[in-house]
Amino acid sequence: MNVFHYHLVTSELRDVEARYLGKLEFHLVARYGRVGDEHVSVDPGTPWEKLDQDGFKLRLSELERGAVNVVIQPGHWRIPRVDHFGVALDEEDFQAVLARAAGWNLRVQEHGGRRTFVSTNAGYRLEIHPPREWIEELLDAREEFRLTELQLRADEPETKAGALADLLGLELSGTSVLIGDTRIRFMPDGPEGRPELFAERFD
Repeated sequence: MNVFHYHLVTSELRDVEARYLGKLEFHLVARYGRVGDEHVSVDPGTPWEKLDQDGFKLRLSELERGAVNVVIQPGHWRIPRVDHFGVALDEEDFQAVLARAAGWNLRVQEHGGRRTFVSTNAGYRLEIHPPREWIEELLDAREEFRLTELQLRADEPETKAGALADLLGLELSGTSVLIGDTRIRFMPDGPEGRPELFAERFD
């Protein structure tokens, strides 16, 4: 069981993207959006100035380094908030999470057979995956670069951490949950709804 991805929402997308590309040395996978009515995927070599000239409307920016994939989406909040985490599971754990979600009447969304989202009813979602070759390839780079801790500010850290631990069948330690190599820690004094990004630790 491993965290391989998290999805951020922010009004300062270009600044947040620049932080990952510059300070954290991620590479840009692609930017996804629209030009007019056409959905387009833009390669990393295209500068923002050219995209602005073309009338490109961004939907998502995807970045990656080592075993960490980050997606940034335009939204209302200056400080990024987490919409969901991506968690890779073995087949048994994947089915167990779905069974818990069904037993607790949590909303489950399937997207084209490629992605499964589970609501936690705690302001964020989980994107869960059974064994998939492309995730295994990403996780193989853990020795190169991995996420060891994600700290999030929340209005009810105990509730948000408990929802994560319960759904994944993991032990709760205060307001944090260890998922494979990564500790998800919920900090106090955050906003209602989606938790706010406070700090990341990489190894």
